[in-house]
Amino acid sequence: MNNKSGTAILIIYTGGTIGMIQDPGNGSLVPIDFRYISDHVPELRKFGYDLHSVSFDPVKDSSNIDPSVWIKIAEIIEENYYSFDGFVVLHGTDTMAYTASALSFMFESLGKPVILTGSQLPIGLLRTDGKENLITAIEIAAAKENGLPAVPEVCICFDNKLVRGNRTTKMSAEHFDAFYSPNYPPLAEVGLHLKYFANQIRYPEKEKKFTVQKSFDNNVAILKLFPGINRKLIQSITGTEGLRGLIIETFGSGNAPTYQWFLDDLRNFIEKGGIIMNVTQCHGGSVEMGLYETSRQMLAAGVVSGKDITSEASVTKLMHLLGRYQSRDKVVKALAKSLSGEMS
Repeated sequence: MNNKSGTAILIIYTGGTIGMIQDPGNGSLVPIDFRYISDHVPELRKFGYDLHSVSFDPVKDSSNIDPSVWIKIAEIIEENYYSFDGFVVLHGTDTMAYTASALSFMFESLGKPVILTGSQLPIGLLRTDGKENLITAIEIAAAKENGLPAVPEVCICFDNKLVRGNRTTKMSAEHFDAFYSPNYPPLAEVGLHLKYFANQIRYPEKEKKFTVQKSFDNNVAILKLFPGINRKLIQSITGTEGLRGLIIETFGSGNAPTYQWFLDDLRNFIEKGGIIMNVTQCHGGSVEMGLYETSRQMLAAGVVSGKDITSEASVTKLMHLLGRYQSRDKVVKALAKSLSGEMS
């Protein structure tokens, strides 16, 4: 592609709806060859960017995403980091927020945009949302402010919004505005103009070199509380062999039952070296442990507050920290603070 601007962007296609077109032979959906993406989205030629692509083979449905995929994406970016101005990761929507969160923890001192996007309808369909999402993601990945990348973060670009990846959750399986950032404002808004909000964007410390942390430990679980939850269920989870970390999705601002057996089981898990993080079930707001009696006792037992972190960011952060540190104290200390802007 004719590179008029001197800007190079790498598109990484992992799989997902956005990369599908209809096979002329039988009408079934098949993955696109992204080497010829401009044939399907000719508008991209007008940018004048040097567009390159890498496709997973085989492609991954987003339901099959796991830490090995996060590592593969990260390694592609690491290997090409100094050859491109920005990166666009095309990904299925179902687990996009998990991947965006995981990458945000893996990349330290990231100085270039890593923009995840996808679509609700295949790019080969007439009414697709994929073309607009792809075009906008590429433009944002290439954008510069005062000669520097405008958004040097891991972000999700979807339906005219750019949001921090580790602040995002999928809210709709049907609508084009599928993603929602409940506790952090957009980094950019897409309308007649691309409007960036510099005061919301994280920038790397200039003296630090870009590095990638690739270790994960998936010996974690998520327990969503509900009225009437029974002890056998709690004990079956906390008694799981090899389990190192547990995220409890609690009510409201971090509240949970005050049954003695419940608190005893949490305390026993912690005393055996386990780590428990308290995350709210609510779509917005924050855990405030100690605000009510029902959370004060969890705090006393050694449960870590997740503050306003999303479930997607909490589980990937816990897996990342358990993979990175053997010391329980180091994990707990890092879990309680913001590493990549994932919590206030």
